[in-house]
Amino acid sequence: MSTLPNAAEQPTIAWTDDDGVSHTALWRSESGARPPKRVVLADDTMNADTAYRMACEGTALLWRGDFQNARLLLQALARRVERKPHKPKAAAAGEAPKSKQQAAADAFHLHRKAQGERARILGMLVLPFDADHSVPLRRAPDVSQACLEAHGPADGAYVASLRELLGLVGAHEWRKKGVKVDALGGAAIHPHYAVFSPVRGEYLELLAAAPLPLALTSAGKAGVAFDIGTGTGVVAALLAKRGVAQLIATETDPRALACAQDNLKRLKLDKKVQLQPVDLFPAARAALIVCNPPWVPAKPAAPVERAIYDPESRMLRGFLAGLAAHLLPGGEGWLILSDLAEHLGLRSRAELEQWIDAAGLEIEGRLDIRPQHPKVGDANDPLHRARAREVTSLWRLTVKA
Repeated sequence: MSTLPNAAEQPTIAWTDDDGVSHTALWRSESGARPPKRVVLADDTMNADTAYRMACEGTALLWRGDFQNARLLLQALARRVERKPHKPKAAAAGEAPKSKQQAAADAFHLHRKAQGERARILGMLVLPFDADHSVPLRRAPDVSQACLEAHGPADGAYVASLRELLGLVGAHEWRKKGVKVDALGGAAIHPHYAVFSPVRGEYLELLAAAPLPLALTSAGKAGVAFDIGTGTGVVAALLAKRGVAQLIATETDPRALACAQDNLKRLKLDKKVQLQPVDLFPAARAALIVCNPPWVPAKPAAPVERAIYDPESRMLRGFLAGLAAHLLPGGEGWLILSDLAEHLGLRSRAELEQWIDAAGLEIEGRLDIRPQHPKVGDANDPLHRARAREVTSLWRLTVKA
């Protein structure tokens, strides 16, 4: 019988083999999924329709066959999930028509619900792992380094989903290859697992083009800037490349702190940037404070989504509320934010401007750019209408006189 995680014990998964012998193993899930309560053994003889039916019912399939066949089965499950229609609920008789904002928000939440159901079903195909993170299956690749980077050393043999494993392997490849950043002169940023990758570089173009505040440049070597929520460290690196003499970059996620340290060292900028493990602002003031918070005010379905989804705009509102108290006279706060949430009906422009005003700030200027990522032109994307209208902005904010 599976157990739930607590402070003293890791969750476990249990199953019975073909000889009737009971087994247990540690359960590992980066998405925070609970261990499945029902587990059956599966191998190359199981067909996709049977696997799909059992996964939909909440039965986990512990794979004992060929690894590459497991990947093929996962693809087959994904095709079956995508064939399942997700229709919006019809309006009740006499119900008032929805506003465009409410209709957009409902479509977004329906999309998120479908994503969650897809993840649940595909997460039911699970694999055994040995204590060294290797997979003891035929034709299994060497995934130990990818798992080690994400998990650290294992406490023993464990079970995890194939879908999550493929995510770890993909993240490992991005970390090895790096993401070329034109604004850094073509230098690469190497994102670690679960740290948001700067694959969408348009906001960095804004950061490279915005005029540095006079309060920063006139201070010479004493000029200090803050990078709030540094992530990979790319914003701090770009500011350092632009000549900012001193930077303090803050972050609460240990993975992101390690990632930023790695990237700044690779770029030989680690002496210019001080990393601090604090929430939002350091205990000081600066002439320039930059923040690129998560853009979508919704609940993340997994810890790896925290760089994208910010419930109730907590980080955005916290940055705005604390900005005036941490700016030096004549300084600026740069808020880098997409308006995607506005097109999804999750936050209005009026709300954002009201938060800015209530924080004692005024808008000195704004630079805009349209994203160029592939989903902008993907008409099959459920959020295509919103993405096609999306604009990313750098808001230059100052303290009210």
